[in-house]
Amino acid sequence: MSMYAVVDPATGETIKEYPTITDDALKDAIARADRAHREWSKASTVADRAALVRRVGELHTERRKELAEIIAAEMGKPIGQARGEIAFSASIYEFYADNAEALMADEPIELMGGEGSAFVRRSSLGVLLGIMPWNFPYYQVARFAGPNLVIGNTILLKHAPQCPQSAEAMQQMFTDAGFPDGAYVDIRATNEQIEWVIADPRVRGVSVTGSERAGAAVAEIAGRNLKKVVLELGGSDPFIVLGTDDLDETVQAAVEARIDNAGQSCNAAKRMIVIDELYEPFLEKFTAALTAVKSGDPRERETDVGPLSSQVAADRLEDQVKRAVEQGATVVAGGKRDGNFFEPTVLTDITPENDVYREELFGPVAQVYRVRSEEEAVALANDTPFGLGSYVMTTDPEQAARVADQIDAGMVYVNIVGADSAELPFGGTKRSGFGRELGRYGADEFVNKKLIRTS
Repeated sequence: MSMYAVVDPATGETIKEYPTITDDALKDAIARADRAHREWSKASTVADRAALVRRVGELHTERRKELAEIIAAEMGKPIGQARGEIAFSASIYEFYADNAEALMADEPIELMGGEGSAFVRRSSLGVLLGIMPWNFPYYQVARFAGPNLVIGNTILLKHAPQCPQSAEAMQQMFTDAGFPDGAYVDIRATNEQIEWVIADPRVRGVSVTGSERAGAAVAEIAGRNLKKVVLELGGSDPFIVLGTDDLDETVQAAVEARIDNAGQSCNAAKRMIVIDELYEPFLEKFTAALTAVKSGDPRERETDVGPLSSQVAADRLEDQVKRAVEQGATVVAGGKRDGNFFEPTVLTDITPENDVYREELFGPVAQVYRVRSEEEAVALANDTPFGLGSYVMTTDPEQAARVADQIDAGMVYVNIVGADSAELPFGGTKRSGFGRELGRYGADEFVNKKLIRTS
């Protein structure tokens, strides 16, 4: 079977295979992207590029039915969630189109002394390589492509091998929106080919969303070649419950934060850390609510949880749960697998000696911990190699501010879930990577911030 193929994870059926790109075609793709940067990017205005990006967002909306069906078949996303992803992607393109002029405006600097003036002017770097994952096929591309095309960078986009059809659909949208040849180029490259793409002097930066292993491998190559890198990797986000006026509402928020995309989200809530006096009722209600979600065919509107994205993903999660139990964890509910479907699962009694204490569980499996104090909750939340997102539930505003300040992560959401937005920066710290996407900070990653000082 080809490296790039659509394999329906619900049935195991291979729907379509795609050939990988040849070395000659890949070299041509780099040349086309470089030419587009030197010619189109330099000749176009910010407003010109913003108009094209806006049209890409509109095409996402116009083609949402077809686009949603593609990823339901490619990686098993329930159709309702797929449409939500497409709507969010469209809003990202709209945000960067609306704010392009402001994001690219000159930034005056107040001089401490002397005469004259100084300002920073933002300009494009050149060709960028994006390496994208399978779990949010459209959204991940939007948050990389939207700002960088507005800036005037051009893009080589290597999508996940299991998402060639959505990658093809996106290439068509960028073409139909009016982007010239080379501005956005989908490349079905191998890992070996990507090594020399990164090394090519015309490629000025790399953005990776994916596993810790993939990020480390790309960063190593980029470092040897002195290339800027943005890494958005894994996460094991804590969901800290210190107080609530409505336990049922808090439990529902925890369920939603855990099962989106069958739990296959880097910033999903994965570790429920609950204060002692709320632990027993939370565990009972959370277990009941999590196991009540509807699993099934991702094409059915009522489905909440589809299959895991592939047999490899299901094998990995099954192994993690098995090892967790062997090392002392208790399965409160779930734990069984049927093909690529995995039951929503609750684990307790996890100690620091258990492997899963420091692993990311990429699927509908939640860990629930009991803590005796705010201080213990913070310590447990931070006792992880990851530092992407986090959630804090409390009725005490001072406690919320205090805990949020102590969490060692790139994002903290207080008394709210599902609140990602195009204007908010997304990214982490520690082994969750570095750099930011979305908002002002995402638009500032791959630009030349040139100082211009005049007398």
